[in-house]
Amino acid sequence: MGHREDLLEGAKQCLLDKGYARTTARDVVAASGTNLASIGYHYGSKEALLNQAFLALTEEWGNAVGPAGREGAAPLPADPYARFEAVWGQVIDSFEISRKVWKLQLEVVTRLEHDEALREAIKGPQEEGRSGMAEAFLGMDPEADPEKARAAGMLTQALMAGVMVQWMTDPETAPSAKDLTAGLRAFMEQRPTAQES
Repeated sequence: MGHREDLLEGAKQCLLDKGYARTTARDVVAASGTNLASIGYHYGSKEALLNQAFLALTEEWGNAVGPAGREGAAPLPADPYARFEAVWGQVIDSFEISRKVWKLQLEVVTRLEHDEALREAIKGPQEEGRSGMAEAFLGMDPEADPEKARAAGMLTQALMAGVMVQWMTDPETAPSAKDLTAGLRAFMEQRPTAQES
């Protein structure tokens, strides 16, 4: 690897070990085996490097727990409730190995109000992530119905944030995949019938 890749890998490790706010340029240099000048040369600033490293970690996590991470696994069920439960099961089962990424994501959320560059860096990948969630959790084709997939992805992203917070707060009482699916069923059963609307 060259210095650019070494820096990115070092920054990813620092983010997981120390978090966003506590990672210094010297930490990244020590973890990557490079030098301080390399950060400016390849990324422009420590913040730009950390933003790129955060996006890379989030993408890697999404690939690991999403459909791409199911290589060799049985195909996802066609039934939407069963698929929803299977994908949530995979996400929740990854909690122990994902804990550092989830913690980092929650920290980054607290920075967004005051960090315009970070907020801008996240916008595009966030939209892509929503489409990926609609496809993974609900089996939707984002190209066939982009607006429906966008709306479903936004709801799924909101669920993901809530599930992360609950698992980080108290894993003993956090929802399981079965709990989430039961909640979805209960929610759907409350919708008005054609005669009521």
